[in-house]
Amino acid sequence: MTYINHLAKEINCKIVYYGPGLCGKTANLQHIFETTRQDAKGKMISLATDTERTLFFDFLPIDLGSVRGYKVRFHLYTVPGQVFYDASRKLVLRGADGLIFVADSQPSRAEANVESVENLATNLADQGQDLAKMAYVIQYNKRDMPEIASVEELRAQLNPLGVPEYEAAAKNGMGVFETLKGLSRVVLTRLATP
Repeated sequence: MTYINHLAKEINCKIVYYGPGLCGKTANLQHIFETTRQDAKGKMISLATDTERTLFFDFLPIDLGSVRGYKVRFHLYTVPGQVFYDASRKLVLRGADGLIFVADSQPSRAEANVESVENLATNLADQGQDLAKMAYVIQYNKRDMPEIASVEELRAQLNPLGVPEYEAAAKNGMGVFETLKGLSRVVLTRLATP
C-alpha cells in the first residue's frame, strides 16, 4: 500500500518483481542498481543462498523525482522464485503497489512460468487482492537466449488479462528500464486517480 508522508512531502510505493526461479528478477534489480545515479538510489540489500538465488528479497529504493511537489520513491523487491519459499513470497508481496511478473522466455520454462503466475494470483487472493485490479505488467525475459518461445505463445500462456508486456534480456539491460517505466506509469496514474 502506498505510503504518503505529507510532512516530508514524499510518496513511497512498493514494487515487487515476481516469477519462477532463475527467470531474471534479481538481474533486473542488479542492472537498475548498477546504472542508476548514486544520488537517486539507496543501498541494495540482497540475501542469497550458495547457489546465488534470492532467498528472501532485494530492496532498492529509487527516487523518481516529484509529482505535484511530492518526491516519489519506489522500493523495489524481488520474491524468491522457488516454490518452497512461498511464505517468503507472501510476506514480500504484502502491501505491493505494483507488480512486474518476470517470465523466462525459454520453452523449457513454460510450466514454471504458468505455475508462478498462478501462484501470484493465489497469494494475492489470500491477501484479499485481485491480480486483475493491480498495477501489473509482464516482462518476457531472456530474449537473448538461443531457443525462445514467441511473444504470442508467451502471451497466450501468461497474459489473459492483456496487461502491458515488455521484452527483455536483463543480463545485458535490454528492456529493464522500459519495464520499470511502464509499470511506473500505471502506478502513478492510479495514484493520481481518486
